[in-house]
This record gives sequence, C-alpha cells and structure tokens, in this order.
Amino acid sequence: MTDRLYGLPIVAALALCVAAAPGLAQQAPDHPSVTVNGKTYTPRSILARNMGGEADPYTPFGPYRVIGNIYYVGTNTLTSFLITTPEGHFIVNSTFERNLPVIEKSAAQLGFKLADVKIVLGTHAHGDHQEGDALLKEKTGAQVMAMAEDVPLLEAMTPGGKPHPIDRVLHDGDQVTLGGTTLTAHLTGGHTPGCTTWTATAQEAGKTYNVMIGCSLRPPMVPTPQVVETFRRTFKTVRALPCDVQLGDHGAQYGMQEKYAKMKEGSPNPFIEPATCAQEADLGEAMLNALIAEQQPVR
Repeated sequence: MTDRLYGLPIVAALALCVAAAPGLAQQAPDHPSVTVNGKTYTPRSILARNMGGEADPYTPFGPYRVIGNIYYVGTNTLTSFLITTPEGHFIVNSTFERNLPVIEKSAAQLGFKLADVKIVLGTHAHGDHQEGDALLKEKTGAQVMAMAEDVPLLEAMTPGGKPHPIDRVLHDGDQVTLGGTTLTAHLTGGHTPGCTTWTATAQEAGKTYNVMIGCSLRPPMVPTPQVVETFRRTFKTVRALPCDVQLGDHGAQYGMQEKYAKMKEGSPNPFIEPATCAQEADLGEAMLNALIAEQQPVR
C-alpha cells in the first residue's frame, strides 16, 4: 500500500477520510461563501446539508422505488441503493456498519432479500458510505468491488477489526454487469482519490433513462495543487456524462426528500430531471474556486 495519498502521508490522508459526523458541521469553517442557482453556501452549510442532524445518518428513510429497478434503502441523509435483477442484486453504498439492519429491513419492505445481494459497490472510501462493506459481504457472500485509487483507504477501514474485502479492483470506464443490468464506473476523484460516479440505464413507462449516482464533489478546505487538478478533470467528466436522473451519496445533493414528496401515482416521476444533473458540479467548482482565491497570498 502506498504511504502517501494526494501528497499527504497516509495517516494524515486517512484522518481526512473519517466520516463527517453531523456535529462536525458546526466546527467547519463558515467561509468562503458562494451563490449557486440562487442559493448561498459555505463549507459549513454544505456539510450540514449533507449530514443533517445527529440522528439523520442512522434514521431509516422509508424505502421506495426511484426508477425502473433502482430502489432507495438508505437513511435520511446517507444514501444506499438496491438495484435488482433476476440473477441477484447490487448494493451501492453500504453506509455505516450499524445501518446494515436498516438496509436489510428496507429491502424486505420492498419485497427483496438481503441474501440475494451479489455485488457491493460504493461511491467513495469514507466510513459513512462504505464502512458496512465487510459485514455485508459476511452476511451475503457478495463480491465487493472498488476503484483502484481508493483501495488504500478502504484497506485501512477495518470496523471491529474486520479487514475490508476487495474482490475486484476497478478502473475508470470498467463495467459491472449482473442479470442484464450494467453499471459503469467513472473516476471522479477529488473528494477521495478514487471517488466513483456510477452510470446505468433504467426503464420506465416504455422509455429508457440515464441514471447517474454521483460521488461527492465537496472540496477540502486546503486544496493542494494535485487535488485542484484532479477536481478540474472531474467537473468536466461529470458534466459530460449522460444523465436524466441525478442521484448521489447524500440525498440533499439531489433534493431527494423534496422530490420524494412529489411522487404520486400517475404523475411524472420527479426524479427525472436532467436540468439538475450538473448542479453539484457547479457548486463544487464554485466552492473550489472560492477556496483557491481566499488562500492566495496578499500582495
């Protein structure tokens, strides 16, 4: 395992990957501020938006079908997606290990069994998104797959002393197929080295839609030149991806609760909204630029 990530010693890099507990939002800097799509954000407000209150990362959000064979089985603020197929299922984001009973119960309420999960994927190597991988594999025997650039951070993620399983190492553009459903992995590094955005297609009412499960685009408070360069590539990548339905690793990134409230039988699916697909890239880029400007030496 490499002893450096993004130019930082591995210990320091891992410290950055500790899950952001809701209380940390109050400790985050409240500057700089940026206005995107009519809303003003600071680093603190973005973190608070993503994580919610103390209980939100662990409180079940009623499971539901997003579109096609893609279902929501996560919490109020940490997303977990169950993608079903006739040959078994995917889980994208196991979240915290303590949330596995939430995922299992939510899947059962939708009529599916956790035991039928065959493939476990994630968006990035932070505990609030992938800490549960080992326990999920232990309970289901599923194959755990991860982007190569995030492997060192995942290998250091050992809840309860359990080694983090990685059955297949992925690279940018790799595809994962099960039961006629294919997910494509796109390297969108920056938040972590191997931050992964997943794309797939889903069918609804006789039409095919492009679905994007985005990785966080929230930059660090002190972006190194390497991180800045990585994010520049990532913003271009995200904006170029085919997208009709934007999802993400925190529900607030795509207005999950607001869209869910609009779901009604016989009405258009509110999650089909191509115009929102680049909003997180716009926010992430604006904040990155503001951080860079703020940290320029005064002359």
